[in-house]
Amino acid sequence: MARRTLSDITSWITEAALVHPQALAQHLCERLAVGRGTARRLLRELEQHQWLRRDGTPRRPRHAPGLLRQVVRSYPLDRLQEDLPWARDFAPCFELPPAVARIAQHVFTELLNNAIDHSGGTRVVVSMRQTPTQLQLLVSDDGRGLFEVIGDNFDITDPTLAMLELAKGKLSSQPLRHTGRGLFFTARLADVMDLHANAAAFQQRQWQADQWQPVRSACRAGTSVYVAICLDTERTVDDVMRRHSLDGAGYGFERTVVPLKLLAGAPAVLESRAQARRVASRLAQFRRIDVDFNGVTDVGHAFADELFRVFGGGHPELRLVPVNMAPAVAALVDSVRESPALAA
Repeated sequence: MARRTLSDITSWITEAALVHPQALAQHLCERLAVGRGTARRLLRELEQHQWLRRDGTPRRPRHAPGLLRQVVRSYPLDRLQEDLPWARDFAPCFELPPAVARIAQHVFTELLNNAIDHSGGTRVVVSMRQTPTQLQLLVSDDGRGLFEVIGDNFDITDPTLAMLELAKGKLSSQPLRHTGRGLFFTARLADVMDLHANAAAFQQRQWQADQWQPVRSACRAGTSVYVAICLDTERTVDDVMRRHSLDGAGYGFERTVVPLKLLAGAPAVLESRAQARRVASRLAQFRRIDVDFNGVTDVGHAFADELFRVFGGGHPELRLVPVNMAPAVAALVDSVRESPALAA
């Protein structure tokens, strides 16, 4: 028999410690088909690596989950209700600060509902791990893949352009049932978010807010979304929701950010009117748009004119706010925005 290691156990030891606190060694013997000595060795290693805490007496030990915790579950998607796995299988196994628990519940149910309603798959695997500093969540389905779904519904075949639309928010393949808020607000509640689908992957990190970076894909089928939340985060669901209302006090989803670096690509240059029209797509659904030039080294007059004079002038009710511009970019954008045609 192969030697049992911690990796054989960590995906379920948290639940086992809660169910069998006074008989955990016997549970390991039965579940792993190992002897008592092997079970005790594994328990000692789990304690040393902070997966378990032990009190009681040497003859009558009592175990409880430690600082490291993990639950991994697989569910059929047919008729799955996203609130039940959270309440039944996950929430009872973790000790989280109240604000983090609220964020976790929101993110968990949003991501699981996306798999249920949009993936077209048959199964989903959910893994949640708590470390001394973070809560980490991975939701992976076996469906068509997010970027294929977007391609079929919006005729956007380039994953980078699809990611640009997702970054704006309010993108849903089922607009009668969903408002396109789930992934948008999940990204802003998380410290790290990775989105993998259809051989493409993008990452956003809180310390580079609203900047989606292409990364190497680790997903061969379906969609996988990874989220990490720091246990000492000062964010709350309420604050993040309010931040994207126009006045910062309500709950209307009225503000968004467009990360132009996604569209600019490796040259980091935006030149054409076609690119500007891609940026402007669906922006009329919002009231204030921060047009983020972070990472863009140069723009052409045609791009700036199409976005700020043609589109902006045609939608005077919208506030297009360019941010993070290099000096040369700012000079060109300002010249377009100050043109008589725009003022008219």
